[in-house]
Amino acid sequence: MTGKVTLRGHIVVPQDELDAVKAALEIHVDLTRREAGNIVFEVNQRSDDPCVFDVYEEFVDKAAFDAHQARVKASDWGNATINVERHYTITQPE
Repeated sequence: MTGKVTLRGHIVVPQDELDAVKAALEIHVDLTRREAGNIVFEVNQRSDDPCVFDVYEEFVDKAAFDAHQARVKASDWGNATINVERHYTITQPE
C-alpha cells in the first residue's frame, strides 16, 4: 500500500555540538526539500531550550521516506548528528 509518511518529534543536541549541528542544518533542510517525494520538511530550534529542535516531515510514500533516510545516513548532517537523541513518531500506511 502506498500513502503519505509523516515523521514528527524532536531532537536533543549535546550542548558542545550545537554549533556544528546548526551549521549543518541549513544545507540539510535545503537538500531535503529538494528530494523527490518531499512534501514538508521543518526543523525549528526551540527558544526556551536551544538544544532541542522540533522536527516535522511529510513524504509522498514510504519509498520517498526510505530514500531520504538513506541519503541522510551518508550525509554531512548524518555525521554532524551522530550523538543527537532522536524522539520521533512515524506514521505510515500499513
